[in-house]
Amino acid sequence: MGWHTEPLVGFDLETTGTDPATARIVTAAVTEAKAGEPVAHRSWLVDPGVPIPPDAARIHGITTERARSAGRPAREAVAEIAEALAGYWADGVPVVAYNASYDLSVLAAELTRHGLPPLGQDVGPVLDPLTVDRAVDPYRKGSRTLQAACQEYGVRLDGAHEAGADALAAVRVACALAERHPRIAATEPWELHRRQVVWYGEWAEGYQRWLRQREREAVVDGRWPLRAGGQPG
Repeated sequence: MGWHTEPLVGFDLETTGTDPATARIVTAAVTEAKAGEPVAHRSWLVDPGVPIPPDAARIHGITTERARSAGRPAREAVAEIAEALAGYWADGVPVVAYNASYDLSVLAAELTRHGLPPLGQDVGPVLDPLTVDRAVDPYRKGSRTLQAACQEYGVRLDGAHEAGADALAAVRVACALAERHPRIAATEPWELHRRQVVWYGEWAEGYQRWLRQREREAVVDGRWPLRAGGQPG
């Protein structure tokens, strides 16, 4: 038994770019699951209000034209997404997001951009399979993308970079992680949340050091699950 046998909520965004301070939400998904199996799902197609770069459209398949013709106004969608997550947290349900510091930081920046209430201090518990995987298996070589994690943990991923598929896959990777590592399964979600704050900071410090040893000037933000944003663009 453990948190992975209880209700979890997968969360994923597809966006216009890689910088969470400037990226705009294009699609979002929130998937309720129990023991890795979906029980409810909600998704959003959003008109981000800016052109979607071709490189981003090639990844998630949403063009500017489609977002403008069929997408929800960004302010309405962003408010609904934040409200949905806040509702799960209020009920004590962990939200699972792969590379959570990106998705939640994008959402936080969008809330500020549209003059909406911030996520506040009650973010969590959050479970980030990427952060946990780095901590429990730090010496494994190779990629740490969601696709690579699915392969490592025997999780089927149909339709990568579709928000709903990625949200469910994140939950299933989290469950598989807990099955492989009993000490993770036995850690209460809020305690695991607090440990991820430390683990992510340690990873960011090490990654920044690695980059600078290769004469690459870099500042890697070590805050989790929300990065420092400054003002959104």
